[in-house]
Amino acid sequence: GPLKPEITITYIAVSAIFFNSGLSLKTEELTSALMHVKLHLFVQIFTLVFFPTAIWLFLQLLSITPVNEWLLKGLQTVGCMPPPVSSAVILTKAVGGNEAAAIFNSAFGSFLGIIITPLLLLLFLGSSSSVPFTSIFSQLFMTVVVPLIIGQIVRRYIKDWLERKKPPFGAISSCVLLMIIYTTFCDTFANPNIDLDKFSLIIIVFIIFSVQLSFMFLTFLFSTRNNSGFTAADTVAIIFCSTHKSLTLGIPMLKIVFAGYEHLSLISVPLLIYHPAQILLGSLLVPTIKSWMISRQK
Repeated sequence: GPLKPEITITYIAVSAIFFNSGLSLKTEELTSALMHVKLHLFVQIFTLVFFPTAIWLFLQLLSITPVNEWLLKGLQTVGCMPPPVSSAVILTKAVGGNEAAAIFNSAFGSFLGIIITPLLLLLFLGSSSSVPFTSIFSQLFMTVVVPLIIGQIVRRYIKDWLERKKPPFGAISSCVLLMIIYTTFCDTFANPNIDLDKFSLIIIVFIIFSVQLSFMFLTFLFSTRNNSGFTAADTVAIIFCSTHKSLTLGIPMLKIVFAGYEHLSLISVPLLIYHPAQILLGSLLVPTIKSWMISRQK
């Protein structure tokens, strides 16, 4: 169509989001957050090791049910995704948690995801061995890493202007993300061969909300133990960063890894549901988590 998503979304939109993140991320906050190694290890291991493994074990049980097998494979791709750059940070900030740690883990998780996510997808989904790794990494590097670095460099020169004018970075990212979600939904449901039954879709939505709530509760339990060494503000960052998954990086990555795959549309559906679900659920829980954090700090 006139939007030309194969160019505007694949290259321009994704690059714009990461350039925008590079401009808005405060370099000094990222540097100070760098020292909190224990927190970063917890978040990255939970997101990129525990999460996909737990989903894989859960799907072994679900494979005997009549739920659409491609939607189940889509659930596995959700588990393999890195943390998002925006939603976890926005929600951590709304609660008043450790925003710098959330920013660092979101950005660092995206970098790790460039290497680890395609490997996880191949490991758990057993995609064809002819996946062009070189082109995957080069395309992701050019659309994610390079714009982020350029954004940080540009920020150094216009830092005073940015702090004075405070451009609406969040709104810009949200608009671009909305465009990505819209074109992906169009791609998914314009496919005449899509075989999506209502029962499977309802079950997947239920599973997604259950998984999010369970994992948020699990990260809360682990990070609030007496010997964990995490503050209440750290716990907030951990809850959101460990359980949120990136649609911005996820959809382009699925399109690269499973290019030409006839069931790509169905595989994308759970990630398309997971992203708005994590924002909705997170927003609903903000007042509860905020009151817990304030009482804990007192």
